[in-house]
Amino acid sequence: MGISERKEKQKTEIRKMILDASMKLFVEQGFENVSIRKIADLIEYSPTTVYLYFKDKDDILFNLHELGFQKMAEYNEGMWDIKNPLLRLHKMGENYIKFGTSHPEFYDIMFIMRAPMKTIENTVECEWKSGDTALGRLKETVQEAMDKGLIVKGNVEAVSMVIWSMVHGLVSLAIRDRFNKLVPAEAILPMMTQALNWLLETIDLTMKE
Repeated sequence: MGISERKEKQKTEIRKMILDASMKLFVEQGFENVSIRKIADLIEYSPTTVYLYFKDKDDILFNLHELGFQKMAEYNEGMWDIKNPLLRLHKMGENYIKFGTSHPEFYDIMFIMRAPMKTIENTVECEWKSGDTALGRLKETVQEAMDKGLIVKGNVEAVSMVIWSMVHGLVSLAIRDRFNKLVPAEAILPMMTQALNWLLETIDLTMKE
């Protein structure tokens, strides 16, 4: 490995250290209570080093937010190989639940915390590209299912939001431990999947034939 390769490898490692340390502190102490100095102290570098990689704390959080969407996309690899859009909807919902419950810290940053959206609002485009892409795939699948007569026709935007709101609500309650006193631990994930299936079955025209 040459000098330039070693330098790039070191930069990648330091960047990952900053992101990992930031995630740990954001979860343990809350975003508002974490400073660049605290992050630097945890990785045993100077605050100046952190600023070489990220503009500010919001920039770090936004990069974690984007990393979360990359991880979520990994759960949906091969999704478009499922030709039946109704089956694809079920699988998308199941994968969303699996991702959210397996990566609660990322889910919190992606869909619950306000701070990443502040960073987006301060950009020139002011667009939530990662969120738009994820929602776009859901809307595309809903539209295809409607076009093929597999689900009840309606406003694609509204139907997509209903499906997303359902799984988001389930995941949010689960990762904030709201189900713990109401549902046995081993029954939480099956219950969430059953709720998703019930919702999709209410608009499933193939079950009414």
